[in-house]
Amino acid sequence: MVDLNGVDLNLLRSLAVLIETRNVTHAAQRLHLSQSTMSAQLARLRTGFGDPLLIPADSGRGMVATARALALAPALGGLLKDIEALVRGAPVFDPAADERAFHIAASDNAIAALGLPLVEAVWQSAGPGVRIAFHAPEAASIAQQMESGAIDLLIGSERMVPPAMKARELLAERFVFAQRKGHPRGTGALDLDGYCRLNHVLVSTSGGSFHGFMDEHLAKLGRQRTVALSVQQFTLVPELLRHTDLVCTVPSRLAARFSDHLDTFELPFKAQGFTLHMAWHARNHVDPAIRWLHDRLIEFAASAHGP
Repeated sequence: MVDLNGVDLNLLRSLAVLIETRNVTHAAQRLHLSQSTMSAQLARLRTGFGDPLLIPADSGRGMVATARALALAPALGGLLKDIEALVRGAPVFDPAADERAFHIAASDNAIAALGLPLVEAVWQSAGPGVRIAFHAPEAASIAQQMESGAIDLLIGSERMVPPAMKARELLAERFVFAQRKGHPRGTGALDLDGYCRLNHVLVSTSGGSFHGFMDEHLAKLGRQRTVALSVQQFTLVPELLRHTDLVCTVPSRLAARFSDHLDTFELPFKAQGFTLHMAWHARNHVDPAIRWLHDRLIEFAASAHGP
């Protein structure tokens, strides 16, 4: 039995050149090795294959390949070419034929802004082997989930992206004030006093909070609003506003999706917006499937114009 522990890729490459040149000195020169190193490699090959492989020619010039060496030569050449292609060839991903399940962590607002067009594109251009699973992002565990491979990609605000992850900004978003059509407040310009008097819905993605980004802005102005209801999903807000006199400060793209039922207004104070990023672990940086997904998201973000 051949002792595979004594054979490595460098030795196989040396064997191929030795069989071709039938000369230790010439083989050493081609591989940029010393003659003593090449002789030592030939000795290891003989031990590994249990065969002399090359023996001195009767003429005293060069060497003669044994029957075993001649039998090895064709397969050896093909094997080395396959290994070279494997090492040098860039991996590819064919969405129409390959199988891949993508696990994406994204808030419902991020899904509405970018996830839905992504799903539509996948259904139109990818085959049945490509699937997408959306997960609710959890700030406390998202870094570990991405490191372990449980999550392939995060779509979220800059606050959500773990410092160690690679990231790219996709789009910038701003906040607007939203109320139902026919709201008793009317459709006049919104001032700060009126904003603070109304009963607000707050979206607390972590759950249960009655104090958010807008409250931080108001506190800097020495003002306070009434938060009457706290929910965890942005997509609940349109229906809540539609059936009540509650109001909400929401991302402009989300409000635009429900313009048939909601009126929107500029906020009566300067409020910082946010950016949506995609983030991924360094291990996936050259994964062709992840890069394909990145490219789709970049395309959507480039074509997305905020209202």
